[in-house]
Amino acid sequence: MSTDHENHTTDHHWVTTPVTADLLRGFLDLERTPYGLLPHRLPAQARRQIPDDQLAMAEAQPSGVRLVFRTRATTVELDTLPTKRAYRGFPPPADGVYDLLVDGRLAAQATVPGGNVRTIVDMMTQSAELTEGPSGTARFTGLPARDKDVEIWLPHTETTELIALRTDAPVEPAPDGGRSVWLHHGSSISHGSNAAHPTGTWPALAAAAGGVELVNLGFGGSALLDPFTARAIRDTPADLISLKIGINIVNADVMRLRAFGPAVDGFLDTVREGHPATPLLVVSALLCPVQEDTPGPLAPDVDGGTLRFKATGDPAERAAGRLTLNVIRDELARIVARRAADDPNLHYLDGRELYGEKDHAEFPLPDGVHPDPAGHRRIAENFARLAFADGGPLTTGTG
Repeated sequence: MSTDHENHTTDHHWVTTPVTADLLRGFLDLERTPYGLLPHRLPAQARRQIPDDQLAMAEAQPSGVRLVFRTRATTVELDTLPTKRAYRGFPPPADGVYDLLVDGRLAAQATVPGGNVRTIVDMMTQSAELTEGPSGTARFTGLPARDKDVEIWLPHTETTELIALRTDAPVEPAPDGGRSVWLHHGSSISHGSNAAHPTGTWPALAAAAGGVELVNLGFGGSALLDPFTARAIRDTPADLISLKIGINIVNADVMRLRAFGPAVDGFLDTVREGHPATPLLVVSALLCPVQEDTPGPLAPDVDGGTLRFKATGDPAERAAGRLTLNVIRDELARIVARRAADDPNLHYLDGRELYGEKDHAEFPLPDGVHPDPAGHRRIAENFARLAFADGGPLTTGTG
């Protein structure tokens, strides 16, 4: 595996193909930058309404975004300009991984060193400093010399500007496979926090198991029932929709019970404007012991150089409407049961069925909030079994 320009030699007859919308999947918008093409997971109108740097960063990180094409090429090069996220006082993160799949199977991985670095100065405010750096090349060699479908999944937590695609044989857009499109919205776990590579996030794994095309609108720290996110979901074509609601609302401490219920109803009303009969699954939070019965806000807890998180609210204030995960689960179950009387395609899933006490005992949360790669696999297995299997709320007939 090689990741730099020095291997771009004359031993191949290179075909350069412009990166255009017909080669990309999993995005909602594309922005032309001075360097290339930047995929976004929220449309321009929504981005103009984003109130903080956290969501602005998260929606530009291409979780679930991939190039998809058909080719006989044995060598593929993708020039990109990454923007990496670091935290002041902590070691720099590993370079983001590019996953290359051949006919649906992971065949190669690459990284792009260098690039820009966005250093988070204050984890509470998300204030940051940007240091500019050079573009680079993800290079994949030794691919089978036959017609094949190739997918390149972009690093899920690394903003990626696409500059050029080079191959040693022509490429063409892959035909539509006729699979159902599954749009999923959620928090940092859905975004892929702590997953080792982009096809190792639980939504990507669940989509593969369910035989569906993924549009991942998981936004780290930012599943907050924002109306502009609901409108983006409303306006995005999808055959199946799931909404994971709860953890960010608690750990950001953004509302009380009085506001939460109407906000959920409003979010669902907006989604239903564009998808009146689409199977729609509301999923509550996974088990997260630090927030089950303790309100937010969540705060970083650095002990011996290890980052963990702790809830700082007072459990006694639940009586005054402060939200915890258990309070939210009860409210979501109530709202969905009421609405389902008139909406037979609306369903509820308790997130602890995806990751509960037994799963936590086997795969504990390393930082108290986010699962490790094995935890992502367990969540995906449970979601595929409960949602996509025959008779499930998101049954497709292909999973």
